[in-house]
Amino acid sequence: MVSRGRIAQCVFLEDGDVDAIAVAVGAPVEGDDELQPRAGAVDASARYGIDLAELAERASFTGAAGTSHTVDLPRSHGRAVGPLPWSDLPHRIIFVGTGHGSAQDLRRAGAALARATVGLGRVVTTVAAGTQTETARGFVEGYLLGAYRQPALSRSGAGPRPAHQLVLLGSTPESVVEAASRSAWATWLVRDLTSVPSNIKTPEWFTRRVTELADAEGLELSVRGPEELTAEGFGGLLAVGSGSVDGPRLVTVTYTPFEEEPARGSKHVVVVGKGITFDTGGLSIKPREAMIPMKTDMAGAAVALAVVVGASRARSKHRVTAVLPLAENHFGASSYRPGDVLTLRGGTTVEVANTDAEGRLVLADAMAYADDSLDPDILIDVATLTGAASQGLGRGHGALYSADERLLAGFEAAAQVSGEKVWHMPLVEEYRSALRSTVADLRHVPIDAPGGGSITAALFLREFAGERRWVHLDIAGPARSTTTAHEVPKGATGYGARLVLRFLEKLR
Repeated sequence: MVSRGRIAQCVFLEDGDVDAIAVAVGAPVEGDDELQPRAGAVDASARYGIDLAELAERASFTGAAGTSHTVDLPRSHGRAVGPLPWSDLPHRIIFVGTGHGSAQDLRRAGAALARATVGLGRVVTTVAAGTQTETARGFVEGYLLGAYRQPALSRSGAGPRPAHQLVLLGSTPESVVEAASRSAWATWLVRDLTSVPSNIKTPEWFTRRVTELADAEGLELSVRGPEELTAEGFGGLLAVGSGSVDGPRLVTVTYTPFEEEPARGSKHVVVVGKGITFDTGGLSIKPREAMIPMKTDMAGAAVALAVVVGASRARSKHRVTAVLPLAENHFGASSYRPGDVLTLRGGTTVEVANTDAEGRLVLADAMAYADDSLDPDILIDVATLTGAASQGLGRGHGALYSADERLLAGFEAAAQVSGEKVWHMPLVEEYRSALRSTVADLRHVPIDAPGGGSITAALFLREFAGERRWVHLDIAGPARSTTTAHEVPKGATGYGARLVLRFLEKLR
C-alpha cells in the first residue's frame, strides 16, 4: 500500500516502525559530473549527521533512473562509544536513482525501490516530493508495479502476497496516489489472470471470475454459452472452441456512469479482448516450445476486463463495455479444419486457411456483435494476435492500427504518459487482395502471403468494425516478457490496461 506522511521528515523518521528511508538522487546534468540530491536529501543528511552525497559517490552510485544502492548503518557497541547520531533513526538508507526526473525516470525509480525493499515493512521516502503531478504518479505506479508478486496457487486458491507500505513525505496529492493505485491495480489484475494455468483457466472459470468482479462493482453482465452462440450465429467462436471439452463463452460487462444526464463529450467505448484460454494451434498444431506460453493467449480479454472495472472505479464519464470471446483452441474429433468455410456473426463467410490463426475469428465475431448490437462510438480490440508483430517491433511496443488520426494521437499520447509504448503501423490497402477467397467472402489468413502478417490480420479485422471509429492493438510482443526490467516482470506483463485507461482519461 502507499500512503502520505507528514512533511516534517525528522519527526516521522523517529517512528520505530520505519524500516528504511529512501532518498532520491538525480544523475549529473550535462556538462557536470556531480550527483543531484533531490528533495529531502539535505534534511536527511543533517538529521543523520552524515554527508549522504559523499556516501553515494563512494559507492560509485550514478543516479541513473531505475538504480538503487542500500547503506546499512552500524549500531554502537559498548558504553564507551556512546549513542551514534542515527541511533533512534532507521539504520537502512536507500539511494534511489531518478535520472533526469521525467515521468518514465520516476516510474523506474519506483520499481527499483520496490525491489530494494522486498521483505521490509514500512519505508518512508521523499522521492516524489516536489515533483509534478505526472512524475509523482509515475513514481507510485512504478513502485506498485515493481512490488508485484505472482500469487502462488494452493488448494484454497491464490496464496497471500507480502504487504508493502510506502509512506510518501511531501506534498503529493491524495488524488495522485489514488489514480496511480487504480492504474497499477488494473495491471495487477491482468497479470494475475494471464498467469493462471490453463487447466484451471477454462472459459467457464474465466466467466466465473468476470462475474465475481462485475457483481462486486455493480456492473451489467451478460453471458452467452454454446446454445446462445449457436442461435445467434457466432460461427467463428463456436468453430474455435469446437475441439475442446470446455465450450466457448461470450461475456459482456458494462459500466454506465451514474449521472442522469450524460456528461458533455461522453462516449460509449467498447473494448473487445481476445480470450483464448489456451492455444494448441488446433489441427494446425504448434510445436511444443511455442505452446508453453499459450496460457497467456487471453491477455487481451484480461485487459478489456481490467479497463471496464478501472473505468468504474475512476467514475469515468464514458460508458465502457468489455466484450470477451472466450474459447480454448484445442483439437479433437469435432475440431474445425483448414479449408472449412465458417459463417460469422452478421453473415460474412470466411475460408479457414490455418486453425492456429484463431484469434482473428473470435475477435471478428465479437466485433461484428459490438457493431450491430452495442452501438459504440469507439471500438477498440486488444489481442495477442500475431507473431509478426513481435518479430517486427520486439517486446517493447504494441502494434497500433487505425485510420482515425484523432484516435491515433490519443493512443500515442496515452502511451507517452503510461510508459506502455505503441508504434503506429500502416493499413496497407494493397495487401487487402491477400484476403480474397474463391469460396467465401474472405480468407482469414493469406495463402500466398505478401508478408506483413500483422497488417493482413488488422485488415481482416477491419472488415468487422463496420463504420465505427476503430483501433486495433496487437500486443503479442509486450504482453509477455522473457526478463525482468524496471516495472515489467518476467512472464505476464499486464501491458495494455494502463494504456487504454489513460486514453479514456483524456478522451473528449
